[in-house]
Amino acid sequence: MTYPIEKIRADFPILNEKIRNKPLVYLDNAASCQKPQAVIDSIVKLYSHDYANVHRGVHTLSVRSTDLFEAAREKVKTFMNAASEKEIIFVRGATDAINLIAQTYGKANIHAGDEIIITAMEHHSNIVPWQMLCEEKGAILKVAPMTSQGELLMPEFEALLNSKTKLVSVVHMSNALGTINPVEKIIELAHARNIPVLLDGAQAIPHTPVDMQKLDCDFYVFSGHKLYAPTGVGVLYGKQSLLEAMPPYQGGGDMIRTVTFEKSTYAGLPLKFEAGTPSIAEVIGLGAAIDYLNTIGMDKIAAYEAELLAYATQAALKIDGLKIIGEAKEKGAILSFTLGKIHPHDIGTMLDSLGIAIRAGHHCAMPVMDFYKVPATARASFAMYNTKAEIDVLILGIKNLIEMFG
Repeated sequence: MTYPIEKIRADFPILNEKIRNKPLVYLDNAASCQKPQAVIDSIVKLYSHDYANVHRGVHTLSVRSTDLFEAAREKVKTFMNAASEKEIIFVRGATDAINLIAQTYGKANIHAGDEIIITAMEHHSNIVPWQMLCEEKGAILKVAPMTSQGELLMPEFEALLNSKTKLVSVVHMSNALGTINPVEKIIELAHARNIPVLLDGAQAIPHTPVDMQKLDCDFYVFSGHKLYAPTGVGVLYGKQSLLEAMPPYQGGGDMIRTVTFEKSTYAGLPLKFEAGTPSIAEVIGLGAAIDYLNTIGMDKIAAYEAELLAYATQAALKIDGLKIIGEAKEKGAILSFTLGKIHPHDIGTMLDSLGIAIRAGHHCAMPVMDFYKVPATARASFAMYNTKAEIDVLILGIKNLIEMFG
């Protein structure tokens, strides 16, 4: 069966937009994906017909909202193949999830002299929370190095593992380079030493199937807005035994069992980590996004995006002066590049005049930019609704830009 690209594109109303009188070519998907009509409709329907606060109400609208909210949790559980819906915690995004783990599991289990291992290609959200925890606890943050191609040096990673290592926190797919890390091997090596592993899946989960029971990682985090869902919602997956042992992150409504002025007791999973009124519409939108992705199939999406990346890479390599940043053998649909002395911000601005949306900057990965000795990169990132024709427009725009700058 051929990939239904025209049908998919028709499902995303924003792709019909004109930017500066040019058809929109949206290649900023690593920052945030666009939303299908099904997701937009789910939110409109909620607010038009079903909305009320969840969990505590007995009236009809509250029951409807609660049913939709909890159905979304079940959809996430199935999508990730988690063992239980109790392992699915709704948060604001991947950053929120990592901070939650740092402030709960981290504070309870990391002590002076202990070590946490990350990699040289991490997003700031998988660096700064651990730095803050290490400063507070007197622990040490270790960084596993990478090659100039952007691949993790596995012997060096393994050499960092020791009796002082209390957590490994690794990006599944780099947002700045596209590198897909060998997470199965990372988990195997860490677990052989009884070290828990957190995977930052914000970039990986829109592009490839994930299976928590097969991966056997201890924590996995992602943001909804990169998975064709609304902003303001994300997921923390954690093994039930670990989540049950962790203290609450925030106090308030919904996360309690009983409250007196003398003492409070806490709700069970998953509510223990979901204080206050949640992002109801956004969670329901996430459920709708997962339904939509399931109609296409993550395997088909992964294969199609691999074709797009190969096509874009081959075309980019033919452009004199263009340098690709991140050339790992295992790589997701991200093309980061520089163009000699042309600043990435100028690249982004000039391409925008042609209706092409890319990202230019350090991509919240300043240590990666330092490693490659560049201030920033231009990044085109592809999604299931992009086409080879759009890549042709990008390549032509880059060539025109080079001519303009001489």
